[in-house]
Amino acid sequence: MQADLDELEDTSLASQPLAARMRPRTLEEYIGQSHIMGAGKPLRQALERGALHSMIFWGPPGTGKTTLARLIAQRADAAFESLSAVLSGVKDIRAAVDRARVRRQQHGRATLLFVDEVHRFNKSQQDAFLPHIEDGTLIFVGATTENPSFELNNALLSRARTYVLKSLSDEELLQVLAAALADADRGLGRRALQLDEAAMSRLAATADGDARRALNLLEIASDLVEDGGTVDDSILDQVLQGFSRRFDKGGDVFYEQISALHKAVRGSSPDAALYWMVRMLDGGCDPVYVARRLVRMASEDIGNADPRALQLAMNAWDAQTRLGSPEGELVLAQAVIYLAAAPKSNAVYMAFNDVQADIAAQPSYEVPEHLRNAPTRLMKDMQYGAEYRYAHDEPGSYAAGENYFPEPLKDRQYYQPGSNGLELKIAEKLAHLRTLDAASPTQRYAKQGRASSGGRK
Repeated sequence: MQADLDELEDTSLASQPLAARMRPRTLEEYIGQSHIMGAGKPLRQALERGALHSMIFWGPPGTGKTTLARLIAQRADAAFESLSAVLSGVKDIRAAVDRARVRRQQHGRATLLFVDEVHRFNKSQQDAFLPHIEDGTLIFVGATTENPSFELNNALLSRARTYVLKSLSDEELLQVLAAALADADRGLGRRALQLDEAAMSRLAATADGDARRALNLLEIASDLVEDGGTVDDSILDQVLQGFSRRFDKGGDVFYEQISALHKAVRGSSPDAALYWMVRMLDGGCDPVYVARRLVRMASEDIGNADPRALQLAMNAWDAQTRLGSPEGELVLAQAVIYLAAAPKSNAVYMAFNDVQADIAAQPSYEVPEHLRNAPTRLMKDMQYGAEYRYAHDEPGSYAAGENYFPEPLKDRQYYQPGSNGLELKIAEKLAHLRTLDAASPTQRYAKQGRASSGGRK
């Protein structure tokens, strides 16, 4: 009977993917996350003291969040319950809590409830855990690929300690692959496959910090060779074709890489800017999205220091739309290098923000009468535009001392040109115009016959 059970277990194990078969069975087999699990590190110390607590694991896919939760439950001799926020609802939460309560009351055994993709639960579903964490019915472990500060309730965060799990290094991924190749019971050891150092490194690099992906790639490659065969470059070319690096659109990695691209452009580093842009494209980011972001950068970080940057960014967007990939991506590369190398100014961006702040904080001032148009007799009789000074009738086409603001704002200066590129010339011109303003009469005046030009806009 036992032999039959053992055979059934072996058959069940063999049917699982390699990544599932090679899941670490003890904390000693666990690879990675030495910053929290190494000797003397916080989570390791808590486990050694038996001070188990609720926690949030935040990290990219394939970093061992589920495995670590299982091993913690094992080390603490706690029952392991698992829910997926994608598939579960409040009813499933209640059922898991009920089972945990029975174990605690009847057997004195703790329950570790692991919730995968916990950020997908809404506020009320997250709140459902709170009283049971508080009274010790369960030890809550949530796993998320998204920033908990944005995706999880403060009430839940305050009851759980957050641990950041990092992508595995290439060296750690090589350990994962080597273990799978050597393990004769759960891995590929019985097949005696041959992979040289270069092939192993190529698999690790393509896995991009994801242990699950590394094992999946190895398993696919192993299916293409006979026992005792060699996984060479021709095999890897077939396996790795179409695999892209991690770029979770809408997730943290997405926004982190966009942020890096924007900061590299702002920091005048064309090489780094090109690197991050190509990383995004390599990971599957829509090139048109990149083009839109470049247009924003041209205005926000370059502005009038080099107005050509905006035109070049718009041209790149148009070229990408017309040509598509991969032809259009070279134009994006040209644009991003130009933007990074261009003189920088955020003067337009700052002026725009300052105006928005003033408008939000102040009354809706009326347009001064001298700036109003007067297309009808009634409006002319009301003196609309009567004292307007037509700039082209003035020396240098500038009406020195004229005010175009509502009266309470007449001295405001929002736009402060920088000292780079074309804005240096703009700053000089505006300084000259302000000198003319200072030398002009302080009150508006109307010259004889000025009313005849009042209808001009």
